[in-house]
Amino acid sequence: MISTMQISLNTSKWWQNAWAALIFFTRLPLWRIYEPPRECYRAVVEFWPLAGWLTGLVMGAILYFGPMVMPPALAVAVAIVARLLLTGALHEDGLADFFDGFGGGGNNRERILSIMKDSRIGTYGVLSLIAYFALIFLCLYHLPTRTAAFLVVAADPFAKMLAGQIVQMMPYARNESEAKAKVVYRKVSIAGGIFLAFQGLLPAIPLLLWGGLTGSVQWLIFAPCLVMYFLYLKIWHTLRGYTGDCCGAMFLLVELTVYITAVITCK
Repeated sequence: MISTMQISLNTSKWWQNAWAALIFFTRLPLWRIYEPPRECYRAVVEFWPLAGWLTGLVMGAILYFGPMVMPPALAVAVAIVARLLLTGALHEDGLADFFDGFGGGGNNRERILSIMKDSRIGTYGVLSLIAYFALIFLCLYHLPTRTAAFLVVAADPFAKMLAGQIVQMMPYARNESEAKAKVVYRKVSIAGGIFLAFQGLLPAIPLLLWGGLTGSVQWLIFAPCLVMYFLYLKIWHTLRGYTGDCCGAMFLLVELTVYITAVITCK
């Protein structure tokens, strides 16, 4: 029988890991309230979609209420900027480094990893950010206001749930000492995987009920999973492992696929 003390310790550990994830994936000064043990940061991927609840809700609220007081295009731009401020452009930095590495490194594993670690941004990185922001802006702008709001709330944690699978599918490509954040994510346990799925799928319920995309749910699931799989193949065959930049790039590209699919199927 599991003792009350063991349950208390497990609950405390999960709370610490969740708090570490919010510190790691946002720029909110939560560390001033409580700083979790360093070991907790190895488990942040298990709570990555939880951070998506926060960023998704902020974006969704701006998309829903913003057009009441400002032009719709401006509301979309403000929503995108709000997430950038919340996350400190963490994932966008990964996207730029990912395209710089794979664009300029050819098939040379060591060169790709070296370019991705370089803090300077190159041509491929700049072009990837321009294309990404243009596409996400156009997608959210052309969707009905309520649909866009509920879709963002669902897509953010869903894409983070899918991108987090890369940690299960391959090892880290560098040594821990070479990691940018000095953290290597641990493999997700069965319980952690179930909770990861719960975090990623629960926000989709409001979308199904009120988002107006019920008829295209299968495509909203299939297309992002397909993109995630092909990105996994590219990363595995080239690097034989993932990096934090790969995780960030995969999240943004999978999420963008959700929006593009929604625009296409909403017609």
